[in-house]
Amino acid sequence: MSCRYNPGGEFAISTTIMDNPGEAKYGMTKEQMIQAYKDLKKEGVMEFGMHSFLASNTLTNEYYPKLARILFEAAVEVKEKTGIKLSFINLSGGIGVPYLPDQEPNDIMAIGEGVRKAYEEVLVPAGLGKVKIYTELGRYMLAPYGHLVTTAIHEKHIYKEYIGLDACAVNLMRPAMYGAYHHITVLGKENEPCDHVYDIVGSLCENNDKFAIDRKLPKIDIGDYIVIHDTGAHGFSMGYNYNGKLRSAELLLREDGSVLEIRRAEKPDDYFATLSNYWGLV
Repeated sequence: MSCRYNPGGEFAISTTIMDNPGEAKYGMTKEQMIQAYKDLKKEGVMEFGMHSFLASNTLTNEYYPKLARILFEAAVEVKEKTGIKLSFINLSGGIGVPYLPDQEPNDIMAIGEGVRKAYEEVLVPAGLGKVKIYTELGRYMLAPYGHLVTTAIHEKHIYKEYIGLDACAVNLMRPAMYGAYHHITVLGKENEPCDHVYDIVGSLCENNDKFAIDRKLPKIDIGDYIVIHDTGAHGFSMGYNYNGKLRSAELLLREDGSVLEIRRAEKPDDYFATLSNYWGLV
């Protein structure tokens, strides 16, 4: 594609989702964790596991093996101080995807090999060679394979140039919530010069309802199809009905090129389906 990533125009917090355990609402300190295992064992619990949630969307092959080693060493410490042999360790998610066109994807085989090495070096010598390893790699598996397909339905020329879409943050929350970057393609104009700068926005009454800020794109005309990339993990799954917005349909593009509707678009009756009829409103 001719349009390259323009970091200067996006939110400054685009990569700061959660990377400091001291600022996170999750989990407990190691001392609290050890005591919790002791308390649960005393209450008669017989099977235990360990779960982590430390970072989001890391684009490095070193992160996951380092995290695994930390958790494996913690598991050994748990065994030494409580006598508990964990049944499983959940490494959670964290393996990211290249939302930016110039980013290199993770090497999942290298990551797996790094985790295996840590397992054999830490857990096996400690007599914990039967501990199961779980992961939660929803983003890695799904994000690159979903796209939000929208239409340009408004344009506004004030202090900035705005293009309004028939989608909004209820269809894709990440840019509004995190300032996250999602690549954008104007269908049919992939090879045209990116000589216009737009804010690509939705219709909610919040100023952060923006899919892109100061994004360099080809000239956009009303009716153009705008494709927002990498929405398979945090698009529909984070959808909501704020402002009375209705969720869109979902289409599956199959290997033979055919398209199957796998989820129909919501209707007003769906929106009001759970509202009590006590007052005769519905």
